[in-house]
Amino acid sequence: MVVVAGRPNVGKSTLINRIVGRRVAVVEERPGVTRDRKEVDAEWTGRSFTVVDTGGWLATADPLDAQVSQQAERAVAEADVVLLVVDVTVGVTEEDLAVARLLRRSSTPVRVVANKVDSEQREAEAWRTVSLGFGDPLAVSALHGRGTGDLLDTVVALFPPEAGEAPEGAGDPGSAGEAGRPAEEPDEAPDAGRTGLGEPAGPGVPRVALVGRPNVGKSTLFNRLVGDERSVTHDAPGTTRDAIDTVVETPEGAVCFVDTAGMRRASRTERGTEYYSVLRALEALDASDIALLVIDATAGVTHQDQRLAERVAAAGCPVVVVLNKWELVATEDRPEVLADVGDRLAFLGEAPVLKVSARTGLGVHRILPAVAVAEDAYHARVPTGELNRALTAIQAAHPAAGARILYGVQAASDPPTFTLFTNGRLQQTYLRYVERGLRERFELGPTPVKLRVRTKGGARRGRR
Repeated sequence: MVVVAGRPNVGKSTLINRIVGRRVAVVEERPGVTRDRKEVDAEWTGRSFTVVDTGGWLATADPLDAQVSQQAERAVAEADVVLLVVDVTVGVTEEDLAVARLLRRSSTPVRVVANKVDSEQREAEAWRTVSLGFGDPLAVSALHGRGTGDLLDTVVALFPPEAGEAPEGAGDPGSAGEAGRPAEEPDEAPDAGRTGLGEPAGPGVPRVALVGRPNVGKSTLFNRLVGDERSVTHDAPGTTRDAIDTVVETPEGAVCFVDTAGMRRASRTERGTEYYSVLRALEALDASDIALLVIDATAGVTHQDQRLAERVAAAGCPVVVVLNKWELVATEDRPEVLADVGDRLAFLGEAPVLKVSARTGLGVHRILPAVAVAEDAYHARVPTGELNRALTAIQAAHPAAGARILYGVQAASDPPTFTLFTNGRLQQTYLRYVERGLRERFELGPTPVKLRVRTKGGARRGRR
């Protein structure tokens, strides 16, 4: 695990993107953009590793900045190598010195990365970072890629040897063994593994995205689900800036939870950080198998919640509606809130509605079973014989006017997709009746169901 640390606005996220080879971290030319730890997979010269982006490290009394710094400290505690990034165009600041003092308390190998060395003329300025006390600096330009190959060569040389590989530099002062982490001593297996946005969490591991408007409690619920203060939480809307993934072992098997930034309608989304945060949230949603639509129960279902629910439905994954902050809703108002959810989100069909409190843990235990049910239904396969017997019973109970279904087959799963062969045109209302009947008979629950109709001698029609 390679942790990229430093004060705000020195180019840490740009360096992460350069190492990974694609834009995985939100970048903007102002301090404080990155807040949560973001962990992504990388590879160099055949060695795979995890690189961790952290927020700017500041000694401040501000509660939000303190949480960001705390996340960075936790990342350093788990690191095998730390890269301390310094902006050579500014020079070594008091904040850089404060970060260096904290890093010297750790036994983890630290290398100074002098960033923004865009030309040979600036290489001399990089040597000013020697005052930090971590040896010769590694001069790079994360924006242009200058020197990053040499940087990665140095990083990989600090790794413990792989199984069956002889330790390199066993007597070198900079070796990992002498830095307090013996090369022959294996790391303990972590409780939870992390992946980057869009990365496979592992074969068969479902991705569950927490989506919703800003400040509805997604990050608090995310931390509750993963059992760790993994995301920075604050009362201010827009605290989460990027999609953060964490794989957790549960009684139902491994699950990859994805915390996303709050999404507002396009007309209110500011350009810059918020714009790219929303894009990352939408990418995470489209890459997920299940969506937890988190709604503030005290505010009820807003127009923006409805628009977001439509976007979730368009992603084609099962939806579980989570009414957060339920403990703050007055008892006499609760029936009205539930009725409003049923009315405004009726187009989500059979999506379960869970009443929870992320802050106290009330009802959170119901989320994992609901996710498991949705996951099973999403991958469901119905044998052709059972499907046609069900279609016969559905039509016998309520025949269509002027047409009938001759037979049907399941064309695909993820979500279940059925092709119906008919001798005439079926009305949309009748197709909804057929869909409801199939849901009930095969317990398809909240997963989307697609019906495709092929009329004998006619063109194919589809209905989602």
